[in-house]
Amino acid sequence: MTASPQLGAPQLASPDLLRSVFRQHAAGVAVITAQGDYPVGFTATSLNSVAAEPPLISFGVGTSSSSWPVIARAEHIGVHILGDHQQDLAATFARRGADRFGPPTGWSSGPQGVPVLDGVLAWLVCRVINRVPAGDHRIVIAEAVVGDPAGAGRPLLYHQGRFNGLKD
Repeated sequence: MTASPQLGAPQLASPDLLRSVFRQHAAGVAVITAQGDYPVGFTATSLNSVAAEPPLISFGVGTSSSSWPVIARAEHIGVHILGDHQQDLAATFARRGADRFGPPTGWSSGPQGVPVLDGVLAWLVCRVINRVPAGDHRIVIAEAVVGDPAGAGRPLLYHQGRFNGLKD
């Protein structure tokens, strides 16, 4: 391996290298929810639009996540696009051991019994199509069933380990 004059010295692939590279990638912030014996949810920056016809999305979830046992069995999941006014909500759903659905989190039971969060920019309820093994994660592929894109505000982003809003 040789270094390019404009770049630093190349590093062999490792979990730390992957994390460092993706800290440079600004990503939209979503919260994924599901209902089992109790509601679960987690903050995700891995949300992707997969196809328009049929309307498919995907996201990654760690198999060590406290949400995984419910997501592993859920027939439907909720996808919530967070606004820049929801940094605290994103942090709550990212924190291990947090009471994610207790006050001050506003939510209700939505279509298919999926927890739907209040005040988000947009949300979908999706039917899970597949769970694909990918290292210590699963890539969940789901088809949109119903949703609402009409929330107000600007999107929340995740960059360099922090939640941020868009700057003009």
